[in-house]
Amino acid sequence: MKAVIMAGGEGTRLRPLTSNQPKPMLPMANRPMMEHVVALLRRHGFDDIVVTVAFMANAIRNYFGDGTELGVRIRYATEETPLGTAGSVANARELLDETFVVISGDVLTDIDVSAAVDFHRRNGALATLALKAVEDPLEFGIVITQADGAIERFLEKPTWGEVFSDTINTGIYVLEPEIFDFIEAGRSVDFSGEVFPAVLDAGRSMFGYVADGYWEDVGTLEAYLRAHHDILDRKVELAGHGFELRPGVWLGKGAAVDPAAAVEGPAIIGDNVTVGASAVIGPYTVVGPNVRVSDNAVIERSVVHDGTHLGSGVRLEGCVVGRACDLRQGAHLEDGVVLGDEVFVGAAAVLKSGVKVYPFKTVEMGAMVNTSIVWESRGARNLFGRLGVTGLANVDISPELAMRLSMAWASTLDKGSTVTASRDTSRAARVLKRAIMVGCNSAGVNVDDLEVATIPVTRFQVRSGASLGGITVRLAEHDTQSVVIRFFDQDGIDIAEVVQRKIERLYAREEFRRTFAPDIGDIGFPVRTLEYYTAALMDTVDVERVASCEFKLVVDYSYGTASFVMPNVLAKLGADVLAVNPYAATARSIEWDRDAAAARVSGLVQSSGADLGVVIDAGGERITLVDDGGRILTDDEALILLVDMVSTRRSKATVALPVAAPMAAERVCTGNGGEVIWTKLSVPHLMELASRKHIDFAASQLGGFIFPRFLPAFDAVATLVHLLDLLAGDRDGPHRLSRWSSRVPEVHIAHDEVVTPWEQKGTVMRVLVERSSDRNVLLVDGVKLLDADGWTLVLPDPEEPTTHIWAEATSDAAARSRVEEQAARLRQMLA
Repeated sequence: MKAVIMAGGEGTRLRPLTSNQPKPMLPMANRPMMEHVVALLRRHGFDDIVVTVAFMANAIRNYFGDGTELGVRIRYATEETPLGTAGSVANARELLDETFVVISGDVLTDIDVSAAVDFHRRNGALATLALKAVEDPLEFGIVITQADGAIERFLEKPTWGEVFSDTINTGIYVLEPEIFDFIEAGRSVDFSGEVFPAVLDAGRSMFGYVADGYWEDVGTLEAYLRAHHDILDRKVELAGHGFELRPGVWLGKGAAVDPAAAVEGPAIIGDNVTVGASAVIGPYTVVGPNVRVSDNAVIERSVVHDGTHLGSGVRLEGCVVGRACDLRQGAHLEDGVVLGDEVFVGAAAVLKSGVKVYPFKTVEMGAMVNTSIVWESRGARNLFGRLGVTGLANVDISPELAMRLSMAWASTLDKGSTVTASRDTSRAARVLKRAIMVGCNSAGVNVDDLEVATIPVTRFQVRSGASLGGITVRLAEHDTQSVVIRFFDQDGIDIAEVVQRKIERLYAREEFRRTFAPDIGDIGFPVRTLEYYTAALMDTVDVERVASCEFKLVVDYSYGTASFVMPNVLAKLGADVLAVNPYAATARSIEWDRDAAAARVSGLVQSSGADLGVVIDAGGERITLVDDGGRILTDDEALILLVDMVSTRRSKATVALPVAAPMAAERVCTGNGGEVIWTKLSVPHLMELASRKHIDFAASQLGGFIFPRFLPAFDAVATLVHLLDLLAGDRDGPHRLSRWSSRVPEVHIAHDEVVTPWEQKGTVMRVLVERSSDRNVLLVDGVKLLDADGWTLVLPDPEEPTTHIWAEATSDAAARSRVEEQAARLRQMLA
């Protein structure tokens, strides 16, 4: 039987270990990963193997040769240019004239390949994918199958809201030669993203085989260590560790262990290793061939590659040490440290947790190293949160982090590009914005500095100027010690999750573009931005009609930067304004409370006889509405009110709302002849949909509203202006907000959280979908169960080990009962 091993990957996420060797050659229990794959294929009768090679192909050819020593026949297909997973296999089509198996050369697995082939043949499939249930499916492609295994749907790199199954594509395929009809020659083609969806669209037979064996995508340094732990725990069937001295301790040929040394299993000691007196080889340690462990050295939970010297008293804790490294007396490597090949570490040097050192570098004697040396890799999982990158100012979010983060972002843009930057009035934001501008400039990107500006004005400048993106730094709401850094794309909306992940990868690897002195970016200061913003906003409403109404308003600026914008805007509209807190002041904004501010505005509206009152948050995005009777509208009530007004005024309006919005909003919109488009709860997704031409209005449930004709993002100033324009459309008058707020029904939504370990989130969602097969279900973000008198939404939290539950019903008690009932079901699943 024939098989194809894909061995062309560079393994960038495993740098510095793969900086000068291809990923399939990375040692796994002292043998190249690909050798374990060849052994697996041989055990299942595959003796004719084609290896696709690209990056450092000679390293693979020189080691494996023609395969004779391993009992197989190996031939090679070389990619001169990157061809993708499918393209690389198609490059060897002349050698594949019968049913064949495709497998990656850089995975650790003992999956029963023969069983997968038998399943494939029984079903007469064109393609069969080996599937595996995993704890965290986010980084893989999810495959959804029918009861008989027929593939129904693919979902590449899902968010937690899209995790409807925990079975993922392992990259092991059984294929017929006819698959090449779906692979275009001469370009990069991917199996998961292009070929398999095309097969489904063509109606050809494609199945998923759920495998029971072990499978690990050794794609990260953490996974590399984890795979070794699993090998030592015998979770995967591998051979060739050496002589088993005692249970869990293997010794290679020629190895010499001093009688005074301690070896605590499980551990593997390779060929010709020397272990000195009083040295300790701790549990879950793998020592490669020809390594010298000197007296009193201690190695715990670490992997040491061949030819390395560990001096007296060296201590390794949860590390990976590359080939031919030299660690001198007393050097200490903490958890997560990774050394590339031939690194020299001087005596008594300390490498702190998470430090990566690239090949051929020197750490001087006595040095204390806190950050990675040279441009590669310290990673931070979930760097981005719901609104951006958040943390304690000058602690979690230091100027150093801000600079490196901005360098990662700027490296995604072309050299010579321009971005827009802004901040609030705080000193913390000022310091961090300066660091951000330095990072952008060092990566060859120019910065238009708005200095202090609202978030909507920043977005407007990005959209209307030459910027390819924007960034703003502000104090986090409800936490005056923290800051949030937000990123915008060239349309002025929050960057998409896929871009966030790209920035995180570049940041983690420290793969920043560094320009020569003549290419360093510049800093500019745009002029008349507020004037242009005001003019553009006025173009979207009937100014004369609004001015003729002579609205009387109470506006609380919350000591924020909206106080710079609103006077220009309201002057154009001829409004009579009672301004509250009409200046920017960091100290006052820190003490500001939204509910108390709304209550104060309510009292002023009633005492002054104003037409309406508003509270605008310090960033200029969120707004709280108070009608002419002093009624303070909740965020959900304001959402329903604005949906009603927009769908009444505009024929066949299309409104974008988050999937947890009140059902009254949809009822009002459709009753007025409009249409609701459901979105995820994430702000970037809502804004991305709002940017489409057919959307008339969009809203969050936190007081953020979008009028896309002006700006497809939250803008409290624009919301107020459009609200006045809508009120001015009441031809018969009076132009009172209470006329509309009186139509808003009561909203009864309850919320709860259930603690859910990360490794169980995928399983919980899959089981929930399966158990709801007979229910009316909406799968936009999480699982929304629809009923005649309400709904229940279950959504895993993207940042915390919890699952959110929302429910709406005809009363608060009924909504709470639904939430508690669903929470009990989830806890039962987790038990």
